[in-house]
Amino acid sequence: MIKGNDKSLESWIWDAACSIRGAKDAGKYKDFILPLIFIKRLCDVFDDELNRIAQEVGSRAKAFKLVKHDKKLVRFYLPLEPKNPDDAVWSVIRTLSDKIGEKLTTHLRAIADANPLLKGIIDRVDFNATTHGQRDIDDDRLSNLIEAISAKRLGLYDVEPDIIGRSYEYLIRKFAEGAGKSGGELYTPAEVGFVMARIMDPQPGMEVYDPCCGSAGLLIKCQIVFEGKQRVAKKRQPAPLRLYGQESEPGSWAMANMNMIIHDMEGEIQIGDTFRKPKFRKSNRLQTFDRVVANPMWNQTEFKEKDYDADELDRFPKGAGFPGNKADWGWVQHILASLKDKGRAAVVLDTGAASRGSGNANTNKEKDVRRWFVEQDLIEGVIYLPENLFYNTTAPGIILVLDKAKPKERQGKLLLLNASREFTKGDPKNYIPEEAITRIADAFTAWKEVNKYSRIITREEIAKNDFNISPSRYIHTGAGEEYRSIAEIVQELDLIEEDAKQTGAALRTILEKLGA
Repeated sequence: MIKGNDKSLESWIWDAACSIRGAKDAGKYKDFILPLIFIKRLCDVFDDELNRIAQEVGSRAKAFKLVKHDKKLVRFYLPLEPKNPDDAVWSVIRTLSDKIGEKLTTHLRAIADANPLLKGIIDRVDFNATTHGQRDIDDDRLSNLIEAISAKRLGLYDVEPDIIGRSYEYLIRKFAEGAGKSGGELYTPAEVGFVMARIMDPQPGMEVYDPCCGSAGLLIKCQIVFEGKQRVAKKRQPAPLRLYGQESEPGSWAMANMNMIIHDMEGEIQIGDTFRKPKFRKSNRLQTFDRVVANPMWNQTEFKEKDYDADELDRFPKGAGFPGNKADWGWVQHILASLKDKGRAAVVLDTGAASRGSGNANTNKEKDVRRWFVEQDLIEGVIYLPENLFYNTTAPGIILVLDKAKPKERQGKLLLLNASREFTKGDPKNYIPEEAITRIADAFTAWKEVNKYSRIITREEIAKNDFNISPSRYIHTGAGEEYRSIAEIVQELDLIEEDAKQTGAALRTILEKLGA
């Protein structure tokens, strides 16, 4: 969350949004706002680099000529040169006065052409686009937006390097508040990402992967936690993390790349449907990683049994396989297959993924997959989150932690942690405060039992509870019964009804035989 000294950042970002947004569909404007904030950052950093070179060669005019001749002198070469070389590079954009959308789009495409790393990232937005003959953002609003963004300098010495990530997170949160939903984007609250990153505890040189990375928020949280630990340990130039992600939605993919660039992080973001066509491969096998963090869309229903059967990468092992009409455990299987032999993962899932099917007499495919993971001793633990954190639901959600190489003393056991009360009331959404983030992560890492908070349970106890691994089943906080969505209750009633039909049919058959 952005707090305290960052209030000016909040105000500036929201002022930029309000300079163009209409009363409806406010969320769509972030696709215009964020690329411009990114370009403003590139312009101001380019200015800083030019000023550094100018100190050595005598003037900005000479510096412009030098970098034009040797573009490797700067991180990104911007083909934007003001008439007065002493003016800010951003002034080329700020002084646009006619055909603003057309000229701005041309400038962004020229920047992308000069920097292959930016191709498809900053040139995908057409600021001159129309829908049904009407401009998506007219020149007056675009001029207002440019002027609002001009109010803050974003150079190397002006703002912290994660400006894009924080801007993106703040805008999505604000737009979601206004719309009451996330506009189709699955937004992982920052505090949940920090809990996951602290538990994953990435070490120097590790490779970290997110198969459905959105704007790369979870990957970046791992990097931030890693850098923080290195600073505390006062380690000099440790081997950096290498970050990898795949995202199917083009806008989020572009934002993930901007996020990576602005944070100066090492890694690669691919675009495409991970479930059907994972991009990270070595030969004909999945590439594997030291850590995986993910928040896949909950309860996806578009993947059918044939999608699992068609897999050629051994992601869905015999005995587990098709988890029924919800893909939560299908994603967990993909994540498991993406882990190295000693790899660990943290995955956000719907609470129902921990319990659906348990307690029913009939077989249940989702429960069967869950049973397989328990019996293979691949689950390190489960954290039950507070309710009303996520914008697309009021359901609490869980963090499922996998470990392919559990230490001997933890084998055959799971740590369950009920963090349902670890929140501060918010409007419209709750959030986990900093001290609670630390408490959750430390308690899980310590692997200790705390009354009404955490429990270590054996596989035998899980089996007795029909492979229900929800912490709320085993740890009662006094905060009420386990949260269950209407959809989950309806599904269970359907299963009970089907079970009753089968039992009734079996009973009739027996009675008919007795009567005969």
